[in-house]
Amino acid sequence: MFDSIFRSWNRYWHPELYPIPDGPITFDPFLGIGERKERVANINEAQLRACKIPKAKWDFCADKLLELERCKMDHFPFMWKCKSESHAASMCYFDDYVLRMKEYERERRLMEREQRLNTR
Repeated sequence: MFDSIFRSWNRYWHPELYPIPDGPITFDPFLGIGERKERVANINEAQLRACKIPKAKWDFCADKLLELERCKMDHFPFMWKCKSESHAASMCYFDDYVLRMKEYERERRLMEREQRLNTR
């Protein structure tokens, strides 16, 4: 409980230590990490437009979402048959969330490190 109060207090008084969520990356992406694979969407924009996927869902999990929607259309009254596709889509969104939170935490720690080194 006190940790959340402390973080809120700290975020209020020291906003320079907290990156903007889903904002631009301010540090070198390879700082402290060896090699990183670039994330690439498995489906292109033309396919997304043709399938009428909402623009808010155009992300790295769009191909899984498309597979799920196709399965739902193929097995309409019996959508429970699409459980594996639904699970794959939700796991993709979860993995994407975890990766974004790790990136946020990395940026936050590098900001704190930069301030700590500059105050010496």
